[in-house]
Amino acid sequence: MSTTEWIIIGLAIALVAIIGMVVAARVSSSRRRAHLQDRFGPEYDRTVEAADSRRKAEDELAEREQRHADLELTPLSEASRTRFLDEWQGVQHRFVDDPESAAKQAEDLVRRVMIERGYPADADRNARAEVVSLDHPDVVQRYRHGCEALAAEPDGDTGRTENLREAMVDFRAVFESLLEPDRELAGAR
Repeated sequence: MSTTEWIIIGLAIALVAIIGMVVAARVSSSRRRAHLQDRFGPEYDRTVEAADSRRKAEDELAEREQRHADLELTPLSEASRTRFLDEWQGVQHRFVDDPESAAKQAEDLVRRVMIERGYPADADRNARAEVVSLDHPDVVQRYRHGCEALAAEPDGDTGRTENLREAMVDFRAVFESLLEPDRELAGAR
């Protein structure tokens, strides 16, 4: 074979190798995306929309997975569940007389349940939402919304009361999700 033929064969092999690497990279990226979409549910879409690029969003979600894997999450005992449910009933009853205080207590109660389960105690609201999003992807946006409604500036008495009511409803959804016994296995996926 001539030198030209060897060059053509070498180029063809290099081209096949490059195409193979590109296909492998796309398949790997597609698998990663499918895994993250399955794992995070609606939180995947929210994170992608908020990020500069899909790649950055997926890197952030993968980092969350790693932080979550480092946690030592534990299920709540029946005694803890009962205690928290009793506290929630008290918070709900106080809402009628003092909505502002009750909504703050509801957020605090949700935070305490998270801490008892093993989520980071020193995390701010956003960091708590990020790490909880792996086990509770269907309600994490409700947690964020509840925090926003609680922090919203008063817009008259009626507007503020409505914000506080929305916060209570959102916190209740998160609270119930955190207390569900079958959720303890979600982190093991």
